[in-house]
Amino acid sequence: MIKRETYMKRIRPFIGNDLVKVLTGMRRSGKSVMLDLNKEELVNMGVTQSQFISINFENMRNAHLCTATALHEEILLRAKAIEGKVYLFFDEIQEVKDWEKCINSFRVELDCDIYITGSNAKLLSGELATYLAGRYVEFIVYPFSYAEFIDLYHTVYPDADNRQCFNKYLTVGGMPYLSNLHYDDTASQQYLRDLFNSVELKDMVKRHHIRDVDMLERIIAYITSNFGTTFSSTAISKYLKSEGRPISPETVLNYMKACTDAFLFYQVKRQDLQGKKILTVNEKYYVADHGIREAVFGGNMKDINLVLENIVYMELLRRGYHVTVGKVGDREIDFVCEKQGNKLYVQVVYLLASEETIQREFGIYDRVRDNFPKYVLSLDEFDMSRDGIKHWNIRDFLLAKEWN
Repeated sequence: MIKRETYMKRIRPFIGNDLVKVLTGMRRSGKSVMLDLNKEELVNMGVTQSQFISINFENMRNAHLCTATALHEEILLRAKAIEGKVYLFFDEIQEVKDWEKCINSFRVELDCDIYITGSNAKLLSGELATYLAGRYVEFIVYPFSYAEFIDLYHTVYPDADNRQCFNKYLTVGGMPYLSNLHYDDTASQQYLRDLFNSVELKDMVKRHHIRDVDMLERIIAYITSNFGTTFSSTAISKYLKSEGRPISPETVLNYMKACTDAFLFYQVKRQDLQGKKILTVNEKYYVADHGIREAVFGGNMKDINLVLENIVYMELLRRGYHVTVGKVGDREIDFVCEKQGNKLYVQVVYLLASEETIQREFGIYDRVRDNFPKYVLSLDEFDMSRDGIKHWNIRDFLLAKEWN
């Protein structure tokens, strides 16, 4: 089991206190394992497993507990038999109707430490904010980073070098379960297709009561084909109208929201670096796991420049950066990344294969008049850094512990 220390470093300061720890992220991205890692951490701190109460609400054996009242009664009954602090672990809590009410009640009635997971971004909207009013902390769990992928891939193929590992990562992505399939291409693609169907059905169609599934699939296909490029709901609406499927931009937005709520896609806003304002049109979207894109739609190697961009974007999110696309005049910087007052700029390209490409990728920074770090990332093996702009191999960038 990968220890996922990146997440544990963030969670550790909150272990044992009365803030509800909320782990969200796409289905099968490793949230349940994170609960196990938190249990392991508690045991190392001297807590006994007899103090744990764990319930997975996707298990049919727990279907009778999927209302706030039933869960409340069950937990209070079990807690009576526990001496000392009670540690509650609830997996896929969104399956419980009105779960927010009983979670808040446990905080009031019990000496407890609560950990919950969910596969929908709406978990932290609306009523939860009302009932818990700032008494929770959220941690988004993403599919494996390249560094995590290498650790697990080497348990299956210990002799694989960095380049072989990265080539496999480009096609299968970072969903944790793939190691159990020994990264077999056929089995991995089948698993990823089934996972995609599960996300679509459970976290989009059922949760958002979507009736026109064909329309949803068309919009997902459009976003997946155009990830990493700017477009709007109006552009999708016009495209679908040309395909004989008229739909309003407002309805397209609702479908797109369902996709981002399920953590299948991430929306990236554009920032005018000269006017210092966030632009409200033509955002970009990236997919949570590029392996799912390859399994369901194909074309990762054909669109390798965008796939590399996607991989870098997800790594920036994992490391806690707020990311926007930087607009400079009529051109764009791929990523403007901010965290705790620090900033860095990132350009991603497959190869710096010509002087024209080199001038384009490095030259975009001519208009950025600050001293924050600026990077150009590619798969080239030779360092082409110039004029204070750092050039890194993408693999090295993904594996580096620090960038600044």
